[in-house]
Amino acid sequence: MELKSMDTVDMPLFGNTLKLMKFWSYLFVHNWRRYVAMAPYMIINCTQYVDIYLSTESLDFIIRNVYLAVLFTNTIVRGVLLCVQRSSYERFIEMLKSFYIELLESDDSTITSLVEETTRLSVFIGRINLMMGCCTCIGFVTYPIFGSERVLPYGMYLPTVDEYKYASPFYEIFFVIQAIMAPMGCCMYIPYTNMVVTFTLFAILMCRVLQHKLKSIEKLKEEQVRGEIIWCIKYQLKLTGLVDSMNALNTHLHLVEFLCFGAMLCVLLFSLLIAQTIAQTVIVIAYMVMIFANSVVLYYVANELYFQSFDIAIAAYESNWMDFDVDTQKTLKFLIMRSQKPLAILVGGTYPMNLKMLQSLLNAIYSFFTLLRRVYG
Repeated sequence: MELKSMDTVDMPLFGNTLKLMKFWSYLFVHNWRRYVAMAPYMIINCTQYVDIYLSTESLDFIIRNVYLAVLFTNTIVRGVLLCVQRSSYERFIEMLKSFYIELLESDDSTITSLVEETTRLSVFIGRINLMMGCCTCIGFVTYPIFGSERVLPYGMYLPTVDEYKYASPFYEIFFVIQAIMAPMGCCMYIPYTNMVVTFTLFAILMCRVLQHKLKSIEKLKEEQVRGEIIWCIKYQLKLTGLVDSMNALNTHLHLVEFLCFGAMLCVLLFSLLIAQTIAQTVIVIAYMVMIFANSVVLYYVANELYFQSFDIAIAAYESNWMDFDVDTQKTLKFLIMRSQKPLAILVGGTYPMNLKMLQSLLNAIYSFFTLLRRVYG
């Protein structure tokens, strides 16, 4: 199959991510599946907040229901964003596909190797995230089994219906429905994370391609050097446009998820203190690992993009620029000046997403958790 005729959803770079999104009709198609997936979550999320407000259950289940309500809200926001901005995401993916094919068609073995390495890493991260998502779904369903009270996987409020009554079948019916909903939510939450990670990994790949091109300038003939530098400047403009488009699509959602991540992790830390059994403690830890791993991957690749984009200037400076003519030196200087401002994935359009920001968030979460522990104690 020719590369240009490759179906977008079959791009090896994305693994199964785009296929899952197409199946649930979040991207590339528009059919009934998206409504089947999202409508139950929207309904149950509304009832979750009512249930939390009116709840008379033990504190550990209220805390867990708060976590699930925030997680459901985050999941719904992701799904709605994909549906509302479907055309923007599809145009962006098509642009990325053209850049991807351009690199695959390169005759440079080093660039081909970089593409293969990035593809393997993207697929690996996607599989790990899906596996953790599946484990978390199992945890959602099994957590109530180890409790001392009769509860559903997700708290919900149904007026005039006592879903916990032993003599009625409502509990079993709702339990089965919620168990079926778990993987549907996983297919809404995890693929979006994988897609954003893949976007960022590809931007990092473009940075490394630029670095390789600049480091290879010294091997070119003198009359070829200036043309190669101009190509690098044009490619840098493509890279900048790619990152700007990513921020336009995701920056406000990153802010929502920044706040949701802080709330969920704080709630889960507190849940460890009030877990009633070892099994519940293990499941809470599994929740924490999943939500933490998802966020760490996002912040790590964003942090890597920040420094890889800055390394473009270093690679240009380390070339044998002293041997170039004055016009070529000025052209190279222009590229270096453009690279002095590193590319960044922004949170809320303002704050760069990196490990320093994650560390600040974790410090704030631990401080708030310590306060809750003292009050509860």
